[in-house]
Amino acid sequence: MTQSPNDNLPRLSEVIDRHGLSAKKSLGQNFLLDLNLTRRIARTAGPLAGFTVIEVGPGPGGLTRALLMEGADKVVAVERDERALPALAEIASAWPERLTVISGDALTADWQTIAGKAPVKIVANLPYNIATPLLTGWLTKHPWPPFWSSLTLMFQKEVAHRICADVGDNAYGRLSVISQWRCDAIRMFDVSPKAFTPAPKVTSSIIHITPRTEPIADCDVAALEKVTAAAFGQRRKMLRSSLKTLGSDPTTLITEAGLEPTMRAEEVDVAGFCRLAKVLSG
Repeated sequence: MTQSPNDNLPRLSEVIDRHGLSAKKSLGQNFLLDLNLTRRIARTAGPLAGFTVIEVGPGPGGLTRALLMEGADKVVAVERDERALPALAEIASAWPERLTVISGDALTADWQTIAGKAPVKIVANLPYNIATPLLTGWLTKHPWPPFWSSLTLMFQKEVAHRICADVGDNAYGRLSVISQWRCDAIRMFDVSPKAFTPAPKVTSSIIHITPRTEPIADCDVAALEKVTAAAFGQRRKMLRSSLKTLGSDPTTLITEAGLEPTMRAEEVDVAGFCRLAKVLSG
């Protein structure tokens, strides 16, 4: 790993060995040790100066170091694994007043409080086992626009495909609709399993997400989640069948939304699902 003039810390492999940070499968951990790669991820988030950057699951701190080197005013790292805290404390000492480490579970974090009043970007190699619930939480909260100005996140490649899939694509589904309703999502580049320690069995992808000032269409979040769950829960069926799980004859709902009862979920664009949600919520 190439050292930076701004980083006098030991190599990450040494840090892992010294602190006994073997990756835990139960925590979805796969560590990135290549500083060139982590700095590329940090740069994908755009200019970091003037921003607080929130990172989830920093582990030994490979991406954390990169974010600081690339100019983040402040990094707030949320880490559940207490074994990693001493390694992160070493980084905090090397970058005085620029790294805050929060020991806790990202799934229950109060993000608005953590963010504070400064402009925020979220950049993270998300643990695989919590990546999707974290994303949907950030995408479905009120008010909108959100507290963050962008999300630069790593997912399994298949999940990244679903986030960015267009209507008609086999990967198009609930996650596509929820992501694209309020945001623009772009898959930036893939990351080989060989880049990780230990190497996962899947390729990963970096996604960059920016919020729209206004959603594609106005609708209730809970209603949108209901109609997408029903439609894609039985995606091979026509809407007139799949939407019966909503509790009544769906024909009126579908026609009032300007759709055809014979359409299937993958044929309905984001705006169409928003219309369904709006009719459902009354």
